[in-house]
Amino acid sequence: MSGFMKEFKEFISRGNVMDMAVGVIIGGAFSAIVGSLVDDVINPILGMFGGADFSNIVIPLAGDASIHIGSFINAIINFLIMAFILFSIIKAMNKMQKMVKKEEPAEEAPTTKMCPYCKSEINIEATKCPCCTSDLPAEAAE
Repeated sequence: MSGFMKEFKEFISRGNVMDMAVGVIIGGAFSAIVGSLVDDVINPILGMFGGADFSNIVIPLAGDASIHIGSFINAIINFLIMAFILFSIIKAMNKMQKMVKKEEPAEEAPTTKMCPYCKSEINIEATKCPCCTSDLPAEAAE
């Protein structure tokens, strides 16, 4: 049992798990803000033009059952607003990463090579190994 608890503690202590937890909590709070925006600001404005408040649109069925289509429309509006905001944030982050990203220097030509006889590192232009004094073959010198 202690092995399980140790493994669980390591899993929970990872930085990315904590970042994800913070993201979920902030996402929940942000969702409440967007829900309030839709219910308290957007729906009344749309109600002025459409003559109806989405939250009150109900399709009655048999008996006491009914379909609250207005709540569904509110959920769609919430989703679209959240998706647009996330898209905007990710697009801005990608743009900033491109601006911050420094150009990687071009890969330089090698200045050393390995001696095929003693495997020591020697100058790329050498025709004789300074370590083992072997004459280097022509293809190894190139």
